[in-house]
Amino acid sequence: MDKLKVIFMGTPDFAVPSLAALVDKTEVICVVTQPDRPKGRGHKLQPPPVKIFAEENNLRVIQPPKVKARAVVDELAVLQPDLIVVVAFGQILSQKILDIPRFGCINVHASLLPKYRGAAPIEWSIIRGEKVTGITTMQMNAGLDTGDILLQSEVKISDEMILPELRERLMTVGADLLLKTLYKLLRGELQPIKQDDSLSTYAPLLTRETGLIDWKKSAREIHDLVRGLHGAARAGKFKIWRTRLAAENLSAGEIKIVDGKFFVGTGDGALEILEIQAPSSKKMSAADFLRGNKVGDNFWTNE
Repeated sequence: MDKLKVIFMGTPDFAVPSLAALVDKTEVICVVTQPDRPKGRGHKLQPPPVKIFAEENNLRVIQPPKVKARAVVDELAVLQPDLIVVVAFGQILSQKILDIPRFGCINVHASLLPKYRGAAPIEWSIIRGEKVTGITTMQMNAGLDTGDILLQSEVKISDEMILPELRERLMTVGADLLLKTLYKLLRGELQPIKQDDSLSTYAPLLTRETGLIDWKKSAREIHDLVRGLHGAARAGKFKIWRTRLAAENLSAGEIKIVDGKFFVGTGDGALEILEIQAPSSKKMSAADFLRGNKVGDNFWTNE
């Protein structure tokens, strides 16, 4: 592959394999990522994963609070990149940035567009019970994930797959599809396809309310919520990390303990709680939790 001059924009772990692939196959002239953020009990500033990787590979890094700022746009324009690659960056690009590279801006998006446009496509694909998702490389425009589709690759979602497993799979597929896209770009073989907006769905930012478990919903819906949020699903003051569909006959929210197993009824079917976390405690198996905690009728509502 000819050495394209590339500016890379990305922030979380998900973006690192794509950046690594570019470092190996292109000339990465600058990495743009989000500012360091305070984390942990000490609220110490922590660099994003993309910055850590970039600095380990001696790449130039900039961290603008607002990438649309005129000074930032001018700084990027001076670099005269052939291409800007965007992977989970976390800021919207202005048209002025989109117009800088001669090949425009390519985004690696974690869904089969036009489904799941937006900030959390991986989580929502699991929460909504999808059996298949994937990666789309897209020629970016000023809209929210509305640009022309370049290439796509499907990834199956098994019934028990949890968020970290799917994310890791998509990270790898995304990096591979990005290189295939650049290969076809240089050979003039890309055939962009306009998205059918009538088929679009939205994957909004996750909120605290997203994770609230409603036991009146079906066991399947709650199970998918738990899988898709991986530790952010909550029932009362407890975080639910893992569940399994069960055959118990229980009413919604009703608890049944049998031989060290923790069952809960839903609006349709039942679930076995496999991992749970109490406030100010670590997550643990249901069996370990039951050995040290009393589970009564008002378990979900007691604070």
